[in-house]
Amino acid sequence: MAAGLVAMGHQVRVVAAPPYYPDWRISDGWANRYARHAWSGVDVWRVPLWVPAAPSGLKRIVHLLSFSIAALPVLAMQLFWRPQVVMVVAPALTSAPGGWLTARLSGARAWLHVQDFEVDAAFELGLINDTGLVRKVVTGIERWLLKRFDRVSTISWRMLDRTKAKGVGQERLVFLPNWVGDQAVDDFVGQSRYREELGIPADAVVALFSGTLGGKQGLDLLPEAARLITDHPQLVVVICGDGVMKPQLEAACEGLANVRMLPLQPAERLAELLHMADIHLLPQNPGAADLVMPSKLSGMLGSGRPVVTTAEAGTELAHVVMECGRVVPPGDAKSLAQALVDLAEQPRLRAELGAKANEYARKHLVRSVVLGRLNMCLQACTDHTIAGVELPLETTQTSGRSG
Repeated sequence: MAAGLVAMGHQVRVVAAPPYYPDWRISDGWANRYARHAWSGVDVWRVPLWVPAAPSGLKRIVHLLSFSIAALPVLAMQLFWRPQVVMVVAPALTSAPGGWLTARLSGARAWLHVQDFEVDAAFELGLINDTGLVRKVVTGIERWLLKRFDRVSTISWRMLDRTKAKGVGQERLVFLPNWVGDQAVDDFVGQSRYREELGIPADAVVALFSGTLGGKQGLDLLPEAARLITDHPQLVVVICGDGVMKPQLEAACEGLANVRMLPLQPAERLAELLHMADIHLLPQNPGAADLVMPSKLSGMLGSGRPVVTTAEAGTELAHVVMECGRVVPPGDAKSLAQALVDLAEQPRLRAELGAKANEYARKHLVRSVVLGRLNMCLQACTDHTIAGVELPLETTQTSGRSG
């Protein structure tokens, strides 16, 4: 996003932590201290933070607060720059107060972009003890923060509805989906080398999960499903990524000849990785499908392959995937395995669903299209008063739903 805005002629500064995710340690070649550097025309200010080796509910909160507090002096320095818009990306919502205050003191517009509802997800997934008083206090703080911002954007229509239900006026809402790179929706040129590297036969049907191996995605379902399809030797499951669930997944997959595991792959090989797949896997925990819209879905659709997801009926994730793949109940390994077998045995159906996936990505999720919408919304945000400005929501509704 930052690099794209620079390419459009904007001046962009980013306040961020050094890379540490998904390994939960500062990445090699980086120092956990204040620093400043340039990247793709973006002025990046790095801020130190505490990174727990074994993140738990309380440790995660302290971890997020450590960044938000350490960022305050850097944010104060931006007052002299006098930005026109200060955008906060949540998670983490703990950064919202500092970003909002910086906007108010500098005379800028305050914009909050919500990638997922971390508070709701924390309660739904049991990361925070759901006592009535705790939920009331935490959600009350969240609602208060949301209503302070001039614009609140999020990545799906259901999440937009939820934002409105939390008290944000419709005139402040912006639909801003995760995009897929323009090159990722083009036909991949050449053969993916991954099959040869992983010892997968050319005629095998590959079901791929690629992404962060985190605890809130229902990834434990993948080894269970793989175990149920061992009598279908043409099916191979590939799990690619790093994260806290990796040791558990490796243990669960031990002895399964139809599973391959890969570490996180270089960004420059992403298109090649996605095009290795015949089917993409997108597991989700129950209750999470309308709290988050997985960012990895964009790349899956752009690659022109069908997607199999675990999502509850009626959720936006289910609505999108049912047009270009299969939707099975969360936690149901048997249904997931059956969906994989059905698609593996029907290459023509896979091709038809994959074509629909690619078409959806081209219409709604291409990077140039989404950034173009964002640019219009930024202009509307800075050129007009809040009252009566309906361009962000109307424009993105029209483009996002009808192309």
